[in-house]
Amino acid sequence: MKTISGIWISLLLSFPVCAAVLLDGKTLTPALIAGIADGEPVRIAPDSLAAMRRSHEILIKIAGTEQPVYGLTRGVGLNKDKKVTMPDTEFNLHLLRAHGGGTGKPLSVRQTRAVMATRLNMLLTGGSGAHPDLAGMYLRFLNQFITPLVPSAGSVGEADITQLSHIGLAMSGEGDVDYQGKQMKAAEALKTAGIPLFIPSAKDALSIISSNAVSSAMAALALYDAARLTDLSFAVYALALEALNGNIHPFTAEVLQQRPYPAVDESGQILRLLLRGSSLSEPDPDRRLQDPLSFRSALFFLADLRDSYQRAYHRLLIQLNSADDNPVVIPPGKNYPAGAVIPSANFEPLPWVTAFEQFSLSVARYSLLCAQQLIVLNTPAFTGLSRFLATEETVHAFGAIEKDMMALALHNKSLAMPLSLDYLPVAGGIEDIATRAPAVTQHLQQQIDNCYELLSILLIHSAQAVDLRRQQNPHFRLAQHTASLYDVVRASAAFMQSDKAIRPDVQTLAGILRDHHNDIIRSLYAIHQYPHHQRGCDRRTKAKTD
Repeated sequence: MKTISGIWISLLLSFPVCAAVLLDGKTLTPALIAGIADGEPVRIAPDSLAAMRRSHEILIKIAGTEQPVYGLTRGVGLNKDKKVTMPDTEFNLHLLRAHGGGTGKPLSVRQTRAVMATRLNMLLTGGSGAHPDLAGMYLRFLNQFITPLVPSAGSVGEADITQLSHIGLAMSGEGDVDYQGKQMKAAEALKTAGIPLFIPSAKDALSIISSNAVSSAMAALALYDAARLTDLSFAVYALALEALNGNIHPFTAEVLQQRPYPAVDESGQILRLLLRGSSLSEPDPDRRLQDPLSFRSALFFLADLRDSYQRAYHRLLIQLNSADDNPVVIPPGKNYPAGAVIPSANFEPLPWVTAFEQFSLSVARYSLLCAQQLIVLNTPAFTGLSRFLATEETVHAFGAIEKDMMALALHNKSLAMPLSLDYLPVAGGIEDIATRAPAVTQHLQQQIDNCYELLSILLIHSAQAVDLRRQQNPHFRLAQHTASLYDVVRASAAFMQSDKAIRPDVQTLAGILRDHHNDIIRSLYAIHQYPHHQRGCDRRTKAKTD
């Protein structure tokens, strides 16, 4: 049996607490995955490594009996009825090579780092039965920036086997990798980095490939972006409502208490906080009694967006900190005093996939809402301002940009169409259902990317409307929080006095909104008091000072 070499132990303990993300199989979040993906180093909790060692010992002990073990003494997939006769390590390498498929361009370095961090954390739960040295290889690949070239497609959402195999092959010196920014053969990178080849044995190969780590990692990166977007959506609406000179009564506490949906009530509290000190709280004879539904009912769309995000987030947390292996190694307990290796369907990602599809629908509804709000701001009958927010020097002002906004919103609508119902059986009919998890996460990521541009367009319109309203009424006042957001907009997009191309301003502002390091944007996120954005050392430092 293998033993954990001293080099792994020294590597595990070599990073200061605030210099590396601690993986323990229990506390991984999308924000921490994003930090690792962007280059933060990793360390492993020693007790999690011990859990791997114990489960591996149980696996080896049971494999020595007559009990068949899927992927160790028996084949995989439809070959589950075939006894493995070739030598252990040879079978493992054959298994990796046989699954070395995949299609499409390679994942980016950032994406593959997220995949490796995700799979490593799952292994640390102890459910796979893999040897602890496998965790050491993931650790060294992450910390020494050896990134296998993993195809971006090839999974239908019931374990990403043809993609994940390329990570195992690279650990064994086969295939290609990116080593610190340079593409080369895996064997060359391992030699240069001073890392011995990993020779998989027992259930190591199956532990590498039998997982939804690609889909889960892409889901985590999408949710990390979505968290900032979800928070920002409240401030964007608040500024748009001020631009409209809209009516705030629909989300006063007294009104919302008449139909007390918790998510709506919480969202109403956020909006009231954002608009504190605004002129909207003061009487205005020009203010309309009722606004168009895209403004009057917007709170319910925001609450739905926030609520469905939280559901997807908590479902994914379970996935990231669990064993999705088949078979799964069970520690000793009442029913299995010596532990057990049991067939499992824990690879089934349906619980979080359906939550992601629900969130995707919420993003689509919100996108259409924003598009309608923009059209309202361009309409004098609703705003009391000029058509298309024009000045005397403009010819068409913001008129044509409605098409951009609607195109983005309609694209997000099409991306929200459910995918988990669409599949065909494979593997001789034994794998006769699928979730399409990779496609679901890809669609959500594209929706989020679209939303940053969509919000930028709406914000530029809102800022224009605010300036025109101030020309009518110099005493018109923004709330403190929305004034901060207005300043962010104006730092990248000046008032449109005469016609100009808007695309450069939209791209610049979208980049700023994405940037969680921007102090003003971070202050707007902080209103929600979510921990979802905190990454790596930022999170641990905060914990130490609380």
